[in-house]
Amino acid sequence: MTTKDQFRPEDHPNDNFLLTTVVGSYPKPKWLNRAKELYQDPDHEFDAEDWQEAKDDAARLITDEHERAGLDVVVDGEMRRNEMVEFFAHRIEGYEFNGPVKVWGHNYFDKPSVVREVEYDENWLVDEYEFTAAASDRPVKVPITGPYTLANWSFNEAYEDDEELAYDLADLVNEEIEKLVDAGARYIQIDEPALATTPDDHAIVGECLERIVDGISASDASGGSSDESDGVPEEVRIGLHVCYGDYSRIYPEILEFPVDEFDLELANGDYEQLDVFKDPEFTKDLALGVCDAHVAEVESVEQIEENIKKGLEVVPPEQLVVSPDCGVKLLPREVAYGKMANMVEAARNVEEDLDAGEIDVERGAPTPADD
Repeated sequence: MTTKDQFRPEDHPNDNFLLTTVVGSYPKPKWLNRAKELYQDPDHEFDAEDWQEAKDDAARLITDEHERAGLDVVVDGEMRRNEMVEFFAHRIEGYEFNGPVKVWGHNYFDKPSVVREVEYDENWLVDEYEFTAAASDRPVKVPITGPYTLANWSFNEAYEDDEELAYDLADLVNEEIEKLVDAGARYIQIDEPALATTPDDHAIVGECLERIVDGISASDASGGSSDESDGVPEEVRIGLHVCYGDYSRIYPEILEFPVDEFDLELANGDYEQLDVFKDPEFTKDLALGVCDAHVAEVESVEQIEENIKKGLEVVPPEQLVVSPDCGVKLLPREVAYGKMANMVEAARNVEEDLDAGEIDVERGAPTPADD
């Protein structure tokens, strides 16, 4: 059994199974943003308890929305997180904030600084995972920003170089994942969007991932370890999400990374980079982006079916997962939901066609480059 099979619903209607999920982030309800404004207003009586209740309610709402869309594996849409680096920097000793910096257009990013050696201080995501798992009958995925991106997207004022910082952060991610696995998490996704924009550092990311999975074991009911061997227990699925950039500069080297799945943004580029992954053979599971997270229009079921079939040019159905290209938090909420619902419907349709033998896709035949 692959780590993917454990997420197949017992009453799944088709012989083939294309696991459907999301990358992570999702539009926040407008009232949650208003609740945050009230909480941050020193003249308002909306207190920490009220703010916590609002985040809990939003997490339940979005988890339920994922269920209604039919996703096999759900996320709470990262309702408790503000930004993918800032959220974690607030929970790591050694970071501090000195005000937002302008990143593009009129957008600002509260870019943190590492001012001393980083240390693990408090749980990052265990409470979030346990809450979402209790709110849903479906499996839950836990996205976590990777150490290379945490280092690359911060000001480094304490370490000799970002590589040294990334390795120390990887040790902290390892500590957090150990706690998540002990809490019951079985699907963890490392987000490293910085990788494809700095492809020459793929060896650093590989070393970070080795540190992340080193010695991870699941505790049994008596508190002992259920897996005495080194490495991640077989039932724990580790994914790596990479977006943007030129994948040809990190492939096939990334196949050596100790992960089960690569989650890749390809719909936005109209699958122009798909051939990159055809030769040599893609030996991991492929979580294919089949909806464009940058376009505020819902792709039709038929269009998404064609996108899913692109993935079958790279891997067989048992290695294919489908998701949007990236987090969808910048889309209108009704658009985000429409994309998910159509994505699930398209996946089930493709499964039916696979069962019926109506899909014949030849793999491993890269298209020759134009002269």
